[in-house]
Amino acid sequence: MQKYDSGSESGWAPVIVIALAGIALVAAASKFPEVLSTTGVSPNLPFKGNDDNALPLHPFAELLKLVVAALIGIVVTDVHRRYHRDKPLTRSLLQAQVLLCVAGAMVMVIIGNSVARAFGVAGAAGIVRFRTPVEDPKDTTILFLLVGLGMACGVGLLEVAGLGTLFLCLVIVILDRFGETKARSMILSLVAVGREFPSDHVSRILNSSVDFYEARELVQGSEATAKYTVTLAPSTPLSWLTKELMAEGTAGLKSVSWSDSPKKTS
Repeated sequence: MQKYDSGSESGWAPVIVIALAGIALVAAASKFPEVLSTTGVSPNLPFKGNDDNALPLHPFAELLKLVVAALIGIVVTDVHRRYHRDKPLTRSLLQAQVLLCVAGAMVMVIIGNSVARAFGVAGAAGIVRFRTPVEDPKDTTILFLLVGLGMACGVGLLEVAGLGTLFLCLVIVILDRFGETKARSMILSLVAVGREFPSDHVSRILNSSVDFYEARELVQGSEATAKYTVTLAPSTPLSWLTKELMAEGTAGLKSVSWSDSPKKTS
């Protein structure tokens, strides 16, 4: 059962700041090309390789590609998270999307123009086994597209990567308006401050905010705890609902947490 961070939903300001940071970084690099053309220590190393398989000689230029790939991954991941209405994305999947974009860039940086290195990377990738299933085909497709954007960064096509990022974000927003949305079924866990559980307050908030709810258990000890099965619309923000339940600490609740409802087995 996976738990979700109820405070993960924020405004658009971080996305805009990250996008502007990427643009500023590329603009600054174009103003100071001598920094990107600086050679590293590779030519002086005994394992630098031959002319057909030479190591990269411009480490700052390659680092710029990786940084831009990371920024692109963060922007696309944040837009995807905001317009993923079926159920919240897990923290590990959000991080994997950013890292896969960086991995795509790094693979292309390593390969360069070497066919031998390309076969070596392909062989190494074949050893890795990903045993974590991705249930939503949309999530799988976005992972694939992020790898492509990262590869564009790796070969230096930053304009293509930037325009591709903008186009992908627009497509995600547009596709969110198509198709039927499925209500989310989740487990709401509440811990009271003391032995008395504020049932009236919780019922009042849930009655006005969710489609259906049902109390599953209530345990009264030094701190009363309760669990509810809640069915709510995909567009209902968990952070807002959590804030309403907590009521800035005046409702008698100590903590609020959300998790997926267990799947029914036949």
